[in-house]
Amino acid sequence: MAERLQKIISQAGIASRREAEKLITAGRVSVNGVVTTELGTKVEPRKARIAVDGKLIASEKPVYVVLYKPKGVITSRTDPQGRKTVTELVADIPERVYPVGRLDYNTEGLLLLTNDGELTNSLLHPSRHIYKTYIAKVASYPAEEKLDRLRVGIQLEDGKTAPAKIDIVDYDRERDITALEVTIHEGKNRQIRRMFEAIGYPVKNLKRVKFAFLTLEGLRRGQYRYLTDEEIQELKKYAGE
Repeated sequence: MAERLQKIISQAGIASRREAEKLITAGRVSVNGVVTTELGTKVEPRKARIAVDGKLIASEKPVYVVLYKPKGVITSRTDPQGRKTVTELVADIPERVYPVGRLDYNTEGLLLLTNDGELTNSLLHPSRHIYKTYIAKVASYPAEEKLDRLRVGIQLEDGKTAPAKIDIVDYDRERDITALEVTIHEGKNRQIRRMFEAIGYPVKNLKRVKFAFLTLEGLRRGQYRYLTDEEIQELKKYAGE
């Protein structure tokens, strides 16, 4: 099926759709060896040879998977230090998929991977407010007034956080550990860990259990599953597509 050229470039992860339009009008895109500068040009991605700056782009079918990332795995395609990467866990997928956002090396849980660059850019844009839910385990029992600081937003070195939704879900008296459900829509580096460090309750274990409406249901650590057509369409609605 023929699709707009800028959409194909975006889905290939080369650039956002708007940036792809700039590449086209600048004469940096060719189709079957012919430079194309007209926006709205439609081509069949599986039949046409599309190049940006002379380099052919891959024309793969869009793939969307949910992975249960274990601790001790890095959210990257490669790692100079030789640590295990999330792409090794999905190595049997023929298409090259990329993580949507990141999970820390020592954080486990739900990670979305896809080769749909346009969707990735949309989901990660700060204006989208895609909510992510985590289970954070901390030592002792946090005082409500401390948690309220996170619920209204707390100042970190890279800015104030947006209000977080926080509920205490369990307290282990023998181990003196509290489990909290934390929901945020931002993606600052190590944000939840830094939030709790700021109120004096460092996170000992962190797990992401929800991304938008997606959950880990049916998955064990290291496993992944493909999204259903219905889930893909719903995710695109979240992304504003």
